[in-house]
Amino acid sequence: MELVILGSAAGGGYPQWNCHCPVCELAWSRDPRVSPRTQSGVAVSGDGHNWYLLNASPDLSQQILRTRVLRPAGEMRSSPIRGVFLTNGDVDHIAGLLSLRERQRLTLFATEATLHIIRSNPIFRVLDPAFVTMETLRPEIEVETGFGLRLRPFAVPGKVPLHQEEGEVEIGLKGEATLGFEVEATQGRRRRLVYIPGSAKVSVDIVTRVEGAELLIFDGTTFTDDEMVRQGLSQKTAWRMGHVAISGRDGSLAAFAQARIGRKIYTHINNSNPVLVAGSPERAAVEAAGWEIAHDGMEIALE
Repeated sequence: MELVILGSAAGGGYPQWNCHCPVCELAWSRDPRVSPRTQSGVAVSGDGHNWYLLNASPDLSQQILRTRVLRPAGEMRSSPIRGVFLTNGDVDHIAGLLSLRERQRLTLFATEATLHIIRSNPIFRVLDPAFVTMETLRPEIEVETGFGLRLRPFAVPGKVPLHQEEGEVEIGLKGEATLGFEVEATQGRRRRLVYIPGSAKVSVDIVTRVEGAELLIFDGTTFTDDEMVRQGLSQKTAWRMGHVAISGRDGSLAAFAQARIGRKIYTHINNSNPVLVAGSPERAAVEAAGWEIAHDGMEIALE
């Protein structure tokens, strides 16, 4: 199994276009300790030729342009991208679908709740149904791609997308709103990736599910739960945004401390998060616990 981290930042990217928080200022000033990041997404392949995207960020065109394995080849219009699996209906995970509108055959996989968002918004009608097939995902029902990959969606604690919020929002809800994916190679040696770019907490069943996986790519949005509040960037904590913080008693560092996982990588990292800064105490704490920080263009082979 091969994968490429297409983007590793949370919504807005890094640096965020309108932000000069301390971490963004380092990027604006070209400090060598940081590097720009586009909004999160992954490309994965079981045979090295046919690729599936896990989410489609607004930066997808830029990400494809710089990713060699996703370049068109063969017929006049022929991309190696066979389909897209969506974890939820957040703008930073679905807006990139608009970049896949040029009459390319592919399959879009999502829950009925997420497909409803796409079908009910007329702008997504540019995805010609003669070429783009939409398949409904159901938690725990496996999808065989036919190209050396098997994906199993599962529900994780989350919330409805921001654009659907009304009144009091339920946080930590498990249902169709937020998915994670187990991705398994079906050719050669069995290898398993677990991809969870957004989760409101690390539940017991998540810890059980990732046990023994060769790779975990997990939600690294903020380092502390009140990070954005303290910096004056937002009135929302990480929990209120539907994300578990890295640090703290209930954070992901502590939750996965005893889990047996081959490799652990944080992605979907917010522009305010100091783990973006090489040499920072927060980065040191993460690395000391055996985690890596995803970066755009990161290539991983699970052999």
